[in-house]
Amino acid sequence: MSAALALPVVRGALTAAAPLAPLVWFKSGGAAEWLFEPADVDDLQAFLASLPAETPVMALGLGSNLIVRDGGVAGVVVRLGKAFAHVEHVVDTQIRAGGGASGILLASRARDLGIAGLEFLRGIPGTVGGFVRMNGGAYGREVSDILVECDVVLKDGTRRTLSRAALDYRYRHSALPEGAVVVSALFEGVPGDPAVIGAEMDRIAAAREASQPLRSKTGGSTFKNPPGEKAWALIDAAGCRGLQRGDAQVSPKHCNFLINLGSATSVDIEALGEEVRARVKAATGIELEWEIKRVGEVK
Repeated sequence: MSAALALPVVRGALTAAAPLAPLVWFKSGGAAEWLFEPADVDDLQAFLASLPAETPVMALGLGSNLIVRDGGVAGVVVRLGKAFAHVEHVVDTQIRAGGGASGILLASRARDLGIAGLEFLRGIPGTVGGFVRMNGGAYGREVSDILVECDVVLKDGTRRTLSRAALDYRYRHSALPEGAVVVSALFEGVPGDPAVIGAEMDRIAAAREASQPLRSKTGGSTFKNPPGEKAWALIDAAGCRGLQRGDAQVSPKHCNFLINLGSATSVDIEALGEEVRARVKAATGIELEWEIKRVGEVK
């Protein structure tokens, strides 16, 4: 897709050469060739259906688990706004949320309804679309424990409902089709006392505040935990706590977080991550796998 092509008529916002750094937690990286913020699901479907089949499509949530490379992202980046941030009680202990709803909003609504089992979402800094795609998890629970099904719009504009089984969930992985955008998801918990649920959410919030660099420009948990191991402990044992490259640093507070001290480029951040991987491999023989998604072109 390029400016030379006839652009489809949309009801949402379609912006060329849109800077992505302000939209991601690291505050680094290049621009999207096109940024599309649909007015609703119909707008999204019509837009995607009109694109040439070869146009890359990427969904962007809160940008909390993402490195956007400095050369920017080709094709279309889809960002779901307020129209996709709804959370609705369906029946009994089932609750449906839009793909743009935050984990905090979903957990809080479930608490108010007396639905337990979703408290861990309070500890995931992202949107429903992101943590459904990545099987997001925290504090011993993950999305595959509570998801019933999700509605997605495929790259060709087709809308489809996918069951939990169809997503083939594994640790921080799903079989969601490339370019698909999660527009809503249905979750199921168990009956609970709102006061008890709220207390657990408060405990999770306090634990995150105490152990993670939440006030920094960061991308959240950087590497997946290898089987039987904790990534942060391996990074610490390899002597990487506080390791720095330019303005990119391994957080002294939590070794599995990289932080931007001020003016780090995405090249700095990703290169620091690769240095951490190399040092851990040399020290322990274990090869860490990136959990943070890295997208776009190197400048």
